[in-house]
Amino acid sequence: MTIVIKYGGHAMVDEELKDAFARDITLLKLVGANPVVVHGGGPQINKVLDQMGICSKFVKGMRITDQPTMDVVEMVLGGKVNKSIVAQINQAGGRAVGLSGKDGGLIKARKMTIMHKETADSPPEIIDPGLVGEVTAVNPRIIETLTREGFIPIIAPVGTGDNGETFNINADLVASHVATALKAGRLILVTDVDGVKDQQDNLLSSLDAHAAASLIDEGVIAGGMIPKVNCALDAISWGVNKVHIINGRRRHALLLELLTDKGIGTEFKA
Repeated sequence: MTIVIKYGGHAMVDEELKDAFARDITLLKLVGANPVVVHGGGPQINKVLDQMGICSKFVKGMRITDQPTMDVVEMVLGGKVNKSIVAQINQAGGRAVGLSGKDGGLIKARKMTIMHKETADSPPEIIDPGLVGEVTAVNPRIIETLTREGFIPIIAPVGTGDNGETFNINADLVASHVATALKAGRLILVTDVDGVKDQQDNLLSSLDAHAAASLIDEGVIAGGMIPKVNCALDAISWGVNKVHIINGRRRHALLLELLTDKGIGTEFKA
């Protein structure tokens, strides 16, 4: 079974957790699964931008990306973060290979347009996000070739436009599209929250599309959790069997979610 794992930058908080994640990925491959990792790196990008004196602006959780910012994003994601994950998995006994969405024509993208309202009563404003993209196509051949030969693909979420430009793409979105293209059995979003919670702040171990939509309408699911839940629901609607949101700040979170009856996060089903 193919399992696509989105590994969020906020889950890469210390060496012990990163080492545990690498060993979990290696074990999944060893027992016959095909793990494919799509990683983020927001905190790591912020650190380098700060060091270079480049200010970032965010709209609806998306980084406004001009060319100097895009250069840093690509350098950090495709370089430091990607190769760090590759090295740790290889150190744990796996055979990881680092890619970006530009390699082998893996991810095609186009410029994203953002509609933004300052207040509920104000008219919508079209925001130019710069080099922020949305996925238009995924060519999974390079991933399938690597997994067939026993390798573990590690993917940085950048893509290429029709005119050769490079786009910064939300890692959750890339992971959901990659999972769909691979006909993955599972998509796991490893982040820094436990999952979806109800009005009483209790963790919901499972959700379907109808229940999730109701919680969004009621304001229970709010803020940064909304795009993650929408990403999960999109992946389900596109044919991924199950999607999970789990807290990567817990050691061996992947194995606890996949190999225990109840799991530790929220599971979305069709």
